[in-house]
Amino acid sequence: MSSIAQPRSRLESVNLGALTTPAIFLLAFVLFWALSPGHRFADPRNLAAMAKLTPDLGIVALGVGILMIAGEFDLSIGSILPLSSFIFAQLLLAGVPPALAFIIVIPCGALLGLTNGLLVVRTGLPSFIVTLSAMLFWRGVLYVVSGLMPISILKYVSRESLFAEVFTGTVGGVPIQFIWFVIFAIILGIVLHLGKFGNWIYASGGAKEAARAMGVRVGMTKVTCFAILGMLCAFAAIMQATRLGSFAATQGIGFELKAIAAVVVGGVSLRGGIGNMLGIALGVFIIQIIDNGLILMQVPVYGINFFIGMAVIFFVIINNAANRQFSGE
Repeated sequence: MSSIAQPRSRLESVNLGALTTPAIFLLAFVLFWALSPGHRFADPRNLAAMAKLTPDLGIVALGVGILMIAGEFDLSIGSILPLSSFIFAQLLLAGVPPALAFIIVIPCGALLGLTNGLLVVRTGLPSFIVTLSAMLFWRGVLYVVSGLMPISILKYVSRESLFAEVFTGTVGGVPIQFIWFVIFAIILGIVLHLGKFGNWIYASGGAKEAARAMGVRVGMTKVTCFAILGMLCAFAAIMQATRLGSFAATQGIGFELKAIAAVVVGGVSLRGGIGNMLGIALGVFIIQIIDNGLILMQVPVYGINFFIGMAVIFFVIINNAANRQFSGE
């Protein structure tokens, strides 16, 4: 009888813990609707603002979720995002058309993620340490080359241009940033839940040695997930820079921790091998609902992270309890 643990089945990986997330989402929405002054939380203008701002973090969080299901972390996203934005701005300053600059920057982001993945897989070091080092390294490089000076790109990407419309416009009154978020969630959901590669992701995070014994290319799977996350960071960077009309070296700072918090709230296990795309997407909105709701309730900005931290601990306890119930532990 083999002593190697078997990888979780897809059903076990999308378990009861993740299914609690929709209930938590509805609870948070109703709670802040009831507590916000004048029920301003449910005001269409506030909801539209949330739909416009949330995808900046949300698109990145989708990649973070897939990577965590594969059993790895990436703390360098807070540096990859502004670095991608800086490259995009510099290309525009050099006279490169926005569409071509976009085509160049996306592979740059993927390459940065790929580098992280290769370092993790080849060295065997914990991804936490490798990507923490990468975050500090790239942030230092960015601060030196940018001089911490903002760069306006409005001269090259006006708010009325087709390029800006594709990334910051509206479709039927719905912010296009939200539509991009949904598109990425659907595509990555199909990859994660319906394709062979999705099985490899769950197996790589849930039982690495058993996955290798069954022929799963664990190293390649993890490196690919890192590259996907880097690509998503580059896309989010361009979308955010286009919306703001400028590059800022502080773009994306704190995204790494906020994205992990959203993914954990969405039911993804910190140990890997457990989670689903719907939970990840809803986890992003739960964090944004808490953030927005507390602002409307006039909670001091420096106190918001306290409540988000408490909420994350609470949701992790709920999900862990549900997971144990599902597995019969």
